[in-house]
Amino acid sequence: MAINFPTVSWANGANIYEVNIRQYTIEGTFNAFAKHLPRLKDMGIDILWLMPITPISVEKRQGSLGSYYACSSYTSINPEYGNINDFKNLISEAHALGFKVIIDWVANHTGYDHHWTKEYPEFYLKDEQGNFTEKNGWTDVIDLDYSNIALQNAMIEAMQFWIKECDIDGFRCDMAHLVPLTFWQNARTSCDKIKKLFWLAECDVTEYHKVFDVSYAWQWMHITEKYFKQEAILNDVYKVLYQYNDKAEDAKKLFFTTNHDENSWNGTEYEKYGDTAKALAVFTFIWNGMPLIYSGQENPNFKRLAFFDKDVIQWKEKPLLHDFYKKLIALHKTNAITIGETFILPTETNDIIAFIRQYQQEVVLVLLNLSNKNRVQINVEHESLANKFINIFSGINFSFNQKEVFELQAFEYRVYQSVQL
Repeated sequence: MAINFPTVSWANGANIYEVNIRQYTIEGTFNAFAKHLPRLKDMGIDILWLMPITPISVEKRQGSLGSYYACSSYTSINPEYGNINDFKNLISEAHALGFKVIIDWVANHTGYDHHWTKEYPEFYLKDEQGNFTEKNGWTDVIDLDYSNIALQNAMIEAMQFWIKECDIDGFRCDMAHLVPLTFWQNARTSCDKIKKLFWLAECDVTEYHKVFDVSYAWQWMHITEKYFKQEAILNDVYKVLYQYNDKAEDAKKLFFTTNHDENSWNGTEYEKYGDTAKALAVFTFIWNGMPLIYSGQENPNFKRLAFFDKDVIQWKEKPLLHDFYKKLIALHKTNAITIGETFILPTETNDIIAFIRQYQQEVVLVLLNLSNKNRVQINVEHESLANKFINIFSGINFSFNQKEVFELQAFEYRVYQSVQL
């Protein structure tokens, strides 16, 4: 939970599914996406994160449709997706099925033709010539000026609009660290008075956990990429994980192998991680944190989705990894994962991640071979291994002793869950 704010109870043990409305269906609408809700419910998804639903600026637009993150209004619906009633209906359907819905909030900047540029030009940063400006090299947006209290109040009022009008359940805050922490403190205080919400920060800054329930595990993602490129060793990966654990007890991290930015700009998870992609996806669900699935990841998606143009996901009748994620999601909800301790098991090779998650009598053993080597033997020893287990993917039962030897093939992942007698 955030240091200064209690986390909503329904977020404990939850997972997040990022929804790219534009690319999700041929129609690219809320109504078309709603048809996928039963499938996502069956998979076990808890929180739907909708990428920005606001209209997109035309001026300096990139590509044919522009960036979702260059809005022209904070309190209107992108007409490509439908209207506000369509959005309300989607929220109602999602809530009826047990989902929570959070929306992407882009507080740092707007598009060039946001109506504030004419109504309240003082809300924006200016360069030496008095022109709107931007600090991060993005050509289609301009930065807001958070030294202006009126701007802060207007932003909070816009956030409250979506809570009051559409009954959303939280915010995923884009580039949260670019906006002063004091603003987020005021925003959460004001919004939570209307409804207790879930707050996710796109940043890897510990201090922001004073406000946010969960922040991104960017460091973990980057070091695992370096590991795959042989620019880092497994010990470097563990160092990042230890850093996360050493920080504030409540600093929960969002683990992922892909998202909208990664997929479009840095490559699919299979480009980034090759054959280790699925093993690392397993890790994101079983390590201490909150897991994220991006639209189409369950398909699986082997292509980069265009960011500024229409590039629809080609859905299979039943996505091939539906059951893979369904099993991981079910496991993630157990006490061993949500509140259990973690025990890293020493191995004789630098290519194997082996650890145990345990809460009382619940035990989960995880073995991940991140190498292309076959028949890799692992000797593991832990008192909690003396138990009956089931391999969650094969469904086969095993009885283990305190000392066991396992043999893994290239890129193989195994997850054993203790069987309660």
